[in-house]
Amino acid sequence: MRNYQYLEQKYIVQTYPFRGVTLIRGEGVYLFDQKGNKYLDFMSNYGVNIFGYNHLKIQEALVNQLKRLTNLHGSFTNDKRAEASAKLIKRCGSTFTRVYWSNSGAETIEAALKFAVLESKKRRFIYCRNAYHGKTLGALSATGNEKHRRPFEPLLWEFTPIEFGNLEELEKTINGDTAALILEPIQGEAGIILPPESYLQKVRNICDKNSVLIILDEIQTGTGRTGTFLASEKSNIQADILCLGKGLAGGLPVGATLVTETVASKIPKSSHTSTFGGNPLTCAGVLAVLDLLDDRLLGHIRDTGTYFLNALKEFRSDIIKDVRGRGLMIGIEIAGKNTPILKALQQRRILAIPAGGKVVRFLPPYTISKKEIALLIDVIQRIPNSLDRENFVGQEI
Repeated sequence: MRNYQYLEQKYIVQTYPFRGVTLIRGEGVYLFDQKGNKYLDFMSNYGVNIFGYNHLKIQEALVNQLKRLTNLHGSFTNDKRAEASAKLIKRCGSTFTRVYWSNSGAETIEAALKFAVLESKKRRFIYCRNAYHGKTLGALSATGNEKHRRPFEPLLWEFTPIEFGNLEELEKTINGDTAALILEPIQGEAGIILPPESYLQKVRNICDKNSVLIILDEIQTGTGRTGTFLASEKSNIQADILCLGKGLAGGLPVGATLVTETVASKIPKSSHTSTFGGNPLTCAGVLAVLDLLDDRLLGHIRDTGTYFLNALKEFRSDIIKDVRGRGLMIGIEIAGKNTPILKALQQRRILAIPAGGKVVRFLPPYTISKKEIALLIDVIQRIPNSLDRENFVGQEI
């Protein structure tokens, strides 16, 4: 049996933690290693594989397009790109009129920042502490984790941090020199942090009063993750610029930056382009996802998410401090490091991911069932008793 771990450790730049498992195929909500062991996936590749693996409709859409045309420069028109653009705009409310296609979440943020500068003619931004918007230089300038920022400072333009959920600090910080406020409706990487009730509506009012744009990062929270197509729908607000990615193309690399007509009118030709952005193969995946993500499925996400959240809240231990989330975006806060819990789950062939230093994050495929959630709950209940509280240390996952 070939040692793929050795090959990756030898030939790939080591920027990721090493989880010690070689996964070679997926089926439904399960991943399989090279020995045939089955892992229950509660991470969906950081929220990308929202329909799990080998979903028939997505697979058919991609295979059919693969036989026709995979890539096409944006200076030409394409059927799949045109249809995906129109359909996505219609799903995101009445405010947005145009979409810029790219290949990742971080790229959508880079585009959003440039578009905000083009519209406002200003270069000052406000972002939230503990926010995560990506690791490219522009996105990193709006990312609140010092571990990611410090090696690359000074970063771009002027970015001022405020506390997420703190309206008073926003009002003190915002001024006429501000181009935009960038924020997540729910902070994911920070630990599944939900804002106070009516926070987003009040943020919209403050920004309108000061003629400041809002960039809403729904890369993780969007495309149905919280039980509505956009998490911001619950607050009944729309941004000036919206960023989407992760699962939007059914597992293929994708980024989409949506803008209002006011913003779009200030973006000149050739100011921001991408060789692979909006390629026909990815757009075929987008169309399949948008077709699948109907009201029935969104209801399933809300229903299973409520079941999941309530089941986690029903048991208590000295190790679990809090449980929070919305839809199928759920975290448990640990009284210590999250790494031992993540490793214990992986040893029992269940995959989850970290958020912050103390939260275990669950972003399962939308096809997850209550039976599979109950299996996870049973495993979690057993783990704390097998862990030594003093051993909550180790390499981060």
